[in-house]
Amino acid sequence: MSSVGLLFVGAALFVNGLLFLGQTDAKTAGVFNLFVGALQTAIPFYLIATADDPDQILSAAGVFMFGFTYLYVGINNLSGFDGNGLGWYSAWVSLMAACFGVTNIVRFDDLASGLLWFQWSVLWGLFFVVIGLGRAEWTGLAGWLTLVMAFTTCTIPGFVYLLGETVPAWLIAASIVATVVAVAPQAIRVATGRDVPPSALEPTAATTGAHQG
Repeated sequence: MSSVGLLFVGAALFVNGLLFLGQTDAKTAGVFNLFVGALQTAIPFYLIATADDPDQILSAAGVFMFGFTYLYVGINNLSGFDGNGLGWYSAWVSLMAACFGVTNIVRFDDLASGLLWFQWSVLWGLFFVVIGLGRAEWTGLAGWLTLVMAFTTCTIPGFVYLLGETVPAWLIAASIVATVVAVAPQAIRVATGRDVPPSALEPTAATTGAHQG
C-alpha cells in the first residue's frame, strides 16, 4: 500500500469511527468515503498496470479490497441501501487480510507489514459482526477501535513512510498492546452484557448503513 494511500485510509477510518459513534452524519461520511475509495482503486490500478513482476501485483492487489470497501460505504450511505452485503464483504476482507499478513511475513520477510494486515483483519472482522450479523451492541467498541487504529495502523505509519523512514515491527507490536489495553475494558463489558445502553440495541445508521474503514 502506498504511503499516500495509507495516510488517507487513516482519514477515512477516522471519519467512519466518528460515524459509528454518532458524531457525524452518514451522507457527509459517505462523500468522503467515495473520495478515498476512488484514490484506493486508482493507485493499485496504476501499480498493477505498470508492474513488471508478480510480487508487485500481489502487493497492489490487497489495496483494492480497501478501495472497494470505501466505495461500498460511500454508495450505501448516500443511497440508504441496507448494509448487510457490506457486512458480509467485510468478512471476506477480514479473511483475505489475514492471508496477506501471513504472505508479508513468510514471502516478503516483512513482519511490520504483516502485523498491520493482522490488525486490519481483526477490525474488518468486527465490522462483519456489527454490520453483517447486526450485533448493534458492538457498535461503540467498533467506533473506538476504528478511531484508534486510524492512527496506529494508517495515519502515523503512512506519515513516517512519507518522510522516507521505516516503522519497526517492535513499535507496531507495542501499539497493538496499547490498543488492546485501551479497548479491552469496553470489549469485556459488551461481551458480558454490562454497561450497554438501551440505544445500542436499537437499529442505528451505523449498523443499518455501511461504516468502516
